[in-house]
Amino acid sequence: MDKHGSGSKAWMGCMAAVLAAFMAGCGGDEIFGNSGAGGPGPAGPAPSLGTLGNLGGMSGGGTAGMTNQGILTQINGGNIATTATATSAVTGLHDSAGDIYTETGSNIGAVSGLIYTCTVSTTGPTSGAVNPASCAIAGQALLDAQAAFNDLSPASRPGGANPGANLSGLTLPPGIYTSATSFLLQNGTVDPAGDLTLDGQGNANAVWVFQMGSSLTVGGPGAAFPRSVNCINGCQAKNVFWQVGSSATINAGGGGTMVGTIIASAAVSFSTAAAGSITTLNGRAMALNASVTIVDTIINIPAP
Repeated sequence: MDKHGSGSKAWMGCMAAVLAAFMAGCGGDEIFGNSGAGGPGPAGPAPSLGTLGNLGGMSGGGTAGMTNQGILTQINGGNIATTATATSAVTGLHDSAGDIYTETGSNIGAVSGLIYTCTVSTTGPTSGAVNPASCAIAGQALLDAQAAFNDLSPASRPGGANPGANLSGLTLPPGIYTSATSFLLQNGTVDPAGDLTLDGQGNANAVWVFQMGSSLTVGGPGAAFPRSVNCINGCQAKNVFWQVGSSATINAGGGGTMVGTIIASAAVSFSTAAAGSITTLNGRAMALNASVTIVDTIINIPAP
């Protein structure tokens, strides 16, 4: 005769009830992985960035360069680069070496490091002729960006889970997230719950990879309602990556904080003219075949 059978069954029933109540109160719809959709595959180590490591922005492809509008733009902690060759390819920016690229009274952006280009500045050390060494660094940056883009792709890093097109209000653990089309982070309210939270779960080496076949849109709908990405519990901006199949548009109405290294096949843009508020990127903005446009944007380049 089992002296403890009835007691054990009662205890197990109690625990099952407690667990069910706990799960019901956890808001499973907000935490991907509790909704029954299946969790993401491990992202693995962060990709090698090479020369991209000390760049806050990079543009490649023909005449596509880097443009700043507004007087509040700053690139902190490093450099920017473009392989564009047109004299108007870089506008509204100056660097620590004294090179100024078509700044006006209303378009002034400070780069704490250098601007590596294949064109000439309006005034400064490279105003007379293209600096071959500077152009070579920009060219290598484009090669490194393409290599990182390929490394982050579904072909190189399979096992991604699709949490749905709109990431608004989600809390995501480390891993690979994929969409055959686009990712959005937008919500028609000003409720902070519309932001995306990346939970490192106490691991400072945790990596997130977002793969999308088409575009990335943060903020909105429309030009209103800025959205942010929040890093918590060990999440670090240097370990967040966005592999974008076409273009990335970040908070067209201004405001908000974006996190991670964005590598897009097409253009990357932050805010729009006359938005009136600062947009922040803790990361990097890379456009392989088009321009990078920033408006009153502060880019904080992550430390290695």
